[in-house]
Amino acid sequence: MAQLLKGPEVAAAMDETLAKEIEALKAKGITPTLNIVVVGDAGPSMAYTNGAKKTAEKIGMGFELKQFPEDMTQDDFIVELKKLNEDKNVHGILIMRPMPAQMNEDVIKYVIAAEKDVDCFNPLNAGKLMFEDPTCFPPCTPTAVMEMIDHFGIETAGKNVVVLGRSMVVGKPAAVLAVGKGKDATVTICHSKTKDLDKVCASADVLIAAVGRAKMVKASWVKPGAAILDVGINFLDGKMCGDVDFEEAEKVAGSISPVPGGVGSVTTRVLAKHVVKAAKQLNGLA
Repeated sequence: MAQLLKGPEVAAAMDETLAKEIEALKAKGITPTLNIVVVGDAGPSMAYTNGAKKTAEKIGMGFELKQFPEDMTQDDFIVELKKLNEDKNVHGILIMRPMPAQMNEDVIKYVIAAEKDVDCFNPLNAGKLMFEDPTCFPPCTPTAVMEMIDHFGIETAGKNVVVLGRSMVVGKPAAVLAVGKGKDATVTICHSKTKDLDKVCASADVLIAAVGRAKMVKASWVKPGAAILDVGINFLDGKMCGDVDFEEAEKVAGSISPVPGGVGSVTTRVLAKHVVKAAKQLNGLA
């Protein structure tokens, strides 16, 4: 049976480190504070927001929620966003997406202050990610994958890492992080047009599944002994599951993250880590 890559184990270790960092910043008169912005009453957004709030409370980080009505105009939203950009007591801003139809995300992403953009919405942070700029805030989910890889000592240098999915939220940034200094993997990105997709996945020493299709990855797609990081969040018959058919894949893989209880558990800790980093950078401490 495969080793279980349990997210709560990683989250607990991160909580301990973050709490100490926050305590040290508070001693300097700085309380790292996250502001999550929600337009409307989207269920998934509020579920994530509540999780982030609980994490913040646990580690002593400041947390604020700005929730605006579903029919808010884009111009009014931008006015409010600029206020947060200028608020010295707010160090991290997370805008929950997708936004309502009247909001043009291609406009708004340029308005959020890059130095407070803790989930890589502003293209400036995406550019910094490509250049491996240490002041960058990569997207939280693929960064959580890297945190798990580090925590469990999964070897990536010189290994074949296959990323299943090419979104800007997970797939592409996961590939950039995996090929970067310190990970040094040989990376393949797969998508719907990839030929012999199952065979490509089966060549992976490390498989990162982030395609959004329930139980798509079967045992035959998995190289014996491979590490699988399942980022998918899907629902079948009312039950949450990943992009990997866990029951099949765990019989072949060397290690595998479950859903739930895997990468998702670490994502809010990465968000908190980015807020702490932003607080340091904004106050000249990093």
